[in-house]
Amino acid sequence: MAGVQVGAGAVPWAALDHSALGLPATCDLPASKALDALVHATAGVAYLKWFEYQLAAAMHAELVEPFEDEDRRELDAFTRCAATIATTLSITQGAARTLLTDAVALRDRLPLVAECLRDGVVTPHHIRTIVSRTELIEGQCYAALVDADIARALRRPGSWSPARMETMVDTMVDRRDPDAVRARREKAKRNREFTVEIGRDGLASATDTRPAEDIVALHASVKRLAAQVCPKDTRSKAARASDAHYALITQTGFGCDCDRPITDCRYKNIDLTKFAATAPRIVIHLVTDTTTLTGPVPAPENERVCRSPQHLPRPDLAVDTSASVTTEPSAAEPVASEPAAAETVAPETVAQGTVATEPVASETAAAQSVSPDRVDVSADRDAAASDAAVDHTRGCEEPMGMDFVDGVGFLPGIGIISGAHVRDLAADPRTIIRPLGDGTDTPLPATQPSNPYRPSAALDAYVRARDLFCTWPGCNRPARDGDLDHITEYDHTHPEKGGRTSATGLGAKCRFHHLLKTFADFVDDQYPDPTDPSRLIRTITIPDGRTVLGPAFTGHDVHPGLDAIVFGDPPTENGHRPRPTPAERQRPAPRTEQKHARRRQERNRNRLRRVIPPDDTPPPF
Repeated sequence: MAGVQVGAGAVPWAALDHSALGLPATCDLPASKALDALVHATAGVAYLKWFEYQLAAAMHAELVEPFEDEDRRELDAFTRCAATIATTLSITQGAARTLLTDAVALRDRLPLVAECLRDGVVTPHHIRTIVSRTELIEGQCYAALVDADIARALRRPGSWSPARMETMVDTMVDRRDPDAVRARREKAKRNREFTVEIGRDGLASATDTRPAEDIVALHASVKRLAAQVCPKDTRSKAARASDAHYALITQTGFGCDCDRPITDCRYKNIDLTKFAATAPRIVIHLVTDTTTLTGPVPAPENERVCRSPQHLPRPDLAVDTSASVTTEPSAAEPVASEPAAAETVAPETVAQGTVATEPVASETAAAQSVSPDRVDVSADRDAAASDAAVDHTRGCEEPMGMDFVDGVGFLPGIGIISGAHVRDLAADPRTIIRPLGDGTDTPLPATQPSNPYRPSAALDAYVRARDLFCTWPGCNRPARDGDLDHITEYDHTHPEKGGRTSATGLGAKCRFHHLLKTFADFVDDQYPDPTDPSRLIRTITIPDGRTVLGPAFTGHDVHPGLDAIVFGDPPTENGHRPRPTPAERQRPAPRTEQKHARRRQERNRNRLRRVIPPDDTPPPF
């Protein structure tokens, strides 16, 4: 019997006509052309991944679906199908199961998202995020609406980072399924746990499942202790954090592991008692809006049924094609300390909510109240205008159970949290709620009175709430942890010439990308969208001249009320001396030298362990 090689008869990829695939004949290209080919190849990878999902779904349809309803075998049809794929591709059984699961989800639950992958609009590494975070809408008739919301957002011009993708998907799911989100919140609070899993090589993993705000506080404490080392510490950041976490829990020693004597390194032994006594308060910033703080509002009538275009209307239900949506404007409540009177109608207000937990005190970030008629944050305004021409009265008329519409909150480092979670945090007596604005049209100050270079507290909070994350394409760092950068360099001698401190002139950047923009040949830009001046278009121009669009999803999509916040013009007086040109920070030594030094230290420790025999002499007692 002759063995058959996998893929026998197929033309090797390397032998295919590269020109037919749109690829260059050689990879020996100038950097600019290599980058063009890399972009095209990335889109090709997305298409091939879509094709792979299609093939896996076809295998599932033939080998699994006819038996899955009644197959009770331990090695059921799904397991056997996954094993067939795993064996053929030489991947693990778990990876094959994930491939099958994602393929079926894209085929049945997220077909429009699958088309985005096919067209290269979204990259393969984002698909797992989308599939996993939409799992709870499986089988719901409005799953098609969530699919359409996500696909519409993906096709907007702009870039995505994994964190922005998670925030967008969570927003879309909460938009269509708030009751499930509230139920998950209550279930999650009951199911908090601490588990230990023994691993290999004498290591183990501990998992502590707690409310997000508690984990944020713990993470901040661990990071602070892990930073108490000198530059010659040889551990990675992750390893130092692990040691710091253990020291905090067990109240054991923590210190720098450099080779210098204790007299030369003041970080050799950290006194945890003194460390805790001098620790600053850990502040958690939560962005929400006043209507979320006051509670859910009745949903519009047309939001209480599915309207999914993938379903036919029930024959026994008469459809009124002349019906229109009527909603009441939100009541203004500057501080949201009490529910606003029903008869009060005022411009939308912006609330800065501060959420704190002990030992976490929390300050606030800015957000704006959202009226019920603005609750659909899943589409940009152009898409909403085009959708107006579509007959949404046809479709499934089954009730969605969405009698009320609730808002959401954004917790940096965690992402979207439900309105119920927001109100839990707001009810804590240590929470401070700081509204942004007074509910009127009066412009807020843009700068500090004594220094036109420094943004006001209101503008600082607004920019961070608007940007959510570092605005550099692909970056996951929360805006709250980064810098506010003047897009056009501020002219300290003549501020009126450009680079002014304003909402349009500032953007959030993490420290790395701020330094990259300042000292490298990257040029960023930011200007109002001509079709919607309340929103911004951001671009990054890389050294070879290619322009990359900035984020496609911002705080405006989470809290549309941010559009109504207005700031006054910054002062133009020149009361400050010119500042010297900033100097780029220097490393203690070149990267190669640091790497070699770490290797020398490790080699030296290994030699000492081999040369000095262990002392096996029993103690004299």
